[in-house]
Amino acid sequence: MLLSKSALRSQLRQARRALSEGAQARASRNIAKALFALPEFEHSKNIAAYLANDGEVSCSDLLNQFRLLRQVIYLPVIHPQKPQMSFYGYQMGQGLFPNRFGIEEPAHKRRAAFSAENLDMVLMPLVGFDRQGNRLGMGGGFYDRCFSFKKQRNTPPLMIGIAHSIQEVNSLPTEPWDVPLDIILTERETIRIQRR
Repeated sequence: MLLSKSALRSQLRQARRALSEGAQARASRNIAKALFALPEFEHSKNIAAYLANDGEVSCSDLLNQFRLLRQVIYLPVIHPQKPQMSFYGYQMGQGLFPNRFGIEEPAHKRRAAFSAENLDMVLMPLVGFDRQGNRLGMGGGFYDRCFSFKKQRNTPPLMIGIAHSIQEVNSLPTEPWDVPLDIILTERETIRIQRR
């Protein structure tokens, strides 16, 4: 019997939250190594990442390396009332404030958002994924709305899903507005999505 998206989301979130601190730390390190091994990484200057929440794979190792490599880091910021997401520059140590979902974001008042179309690479947390490049997120649709321009044309940024291998499922239900992934990184492997 196929689970509904909400039931599957609940099951997968519970599974990733149940991972030990050691397993979480190993996943973060292994995924960082896999990302740095991607040929596309060398040519990516503007990279969107995220701050881990709810058992997501941590990007802290990556953020430290990005700073050393002089790559520019952007973090997602959720509009306080609208279902919109923007990206703002972030530097390590910068003040962070919780958004309406309790997820930390960089302070951004009196600063302009960075255009999503000018990002080279986007690292996004996954609740679930399949090998066709479909992703299950938290259900708000923020990434799909923000990157909807990729549905019309094959253009940067490179969409990279970050997940624990236990979050893989055989197949996910899709919607016409879903923006597929280009690459999925887990602690075990790099999955490149072949478009038909």
